Amino acid sequence: MVGTITVGQWQQSRDALRRTSARFLDLVTSVPDADRRPATREWTVADTVAHVRSIATLYTALLQPGQVPHPFPRAESQIDNATVDTVAEMNELMLRQFTERDPRVLTKMLADDVDCILEVTEQADPASPIPWLGGSQVPVAGVLAHLVNELLIHGWDIARAVKARWQLPAPDAALFFELFLVGLIRRQQGGLLGPQRPGRRIAVEFHSRHTTPVTFVLRDRRVTLEDTGQGADVRLSFDPPTLNLMLFGRISKLRAALTGKITARGPRLWLLPEFLRIVHLPENSYPKTPAIPEM
Repeated sequence: MVGTITVGQWQQSRDALRRTSARFLDLVTSVPDADRRPATREWTVADTVAHVRSIATLYTALLQPGQVPHPFPRAESQIDNATVDTVAEMNELMLRQFTERDPRVLTKMLADDVDCILEVTEQADPASPIPWLGGSQVPVAGVLAHLVNELLIHGWDIARAVKARWQLPAPDAALFFELFLVGLIRRQQGGLLGPQRPGRRIAVEFHSRHTTPVTFVLRDRRVTLEDTGQGADVRLSFDPPTLNLMLFGRISKLRAALTGKITARGPRLWLLPEFLRIVHLPENSYPKTPAIPEM
């Protein structure tokens, strides 16, 4: 069945979180003046780590409902009603509530959160649904895969800014698609894509060496899953790291296509731009102004 989580995938997501968080923390600790060193146009390295930590600490609460207080009570409404187009504002509000910017403190906090997540999920059912943004639900394994992707993407940001090496291993990057995206669509996507409205049916097959082939079917601004081979409008072959960087606006669609790592073919290729316009992720998850005003 499409979206079934195997024992191997569950173990892979746990190993990837341990491995990637360790690499991310090593990268951050290697950056001098991380609280002042720019990582992006809007965030310092410390701001970036604070953002990743804010997600990790939110997950420690979501994975332990009723046991851990919500870490961002003033942002709870925005989290519950978020769409892909309001994530930047939500992140800004969360960062305003989480004011720590000492790199040494942040790295310790993030390491502790990752340890907590791995500990509380050790005996968990990886397919068990967890409430996520905008009324959506993702499986426990998808939560870990999403955090792995946050570490990979924001590690890429930091490494690019400080001219350090940073790898996005394809098997680890593929977890975001296989466990998070597919898991979210299989369960409940809530209002993440905005209000439901009439629209044409567009079916896009996704294929890579590191994921199970699957078809995303868009209709009326909602997405469902189908097995492949049932007649798709577009067949998309992708390299997971390239797809993730493109989906989150780190590289353009043109650049992704020119690398040859994302290719599309099919009888109705002209429908792909419409599909990607609606089924998109927050290309710029950064706030429009610095989260913490400069002194």
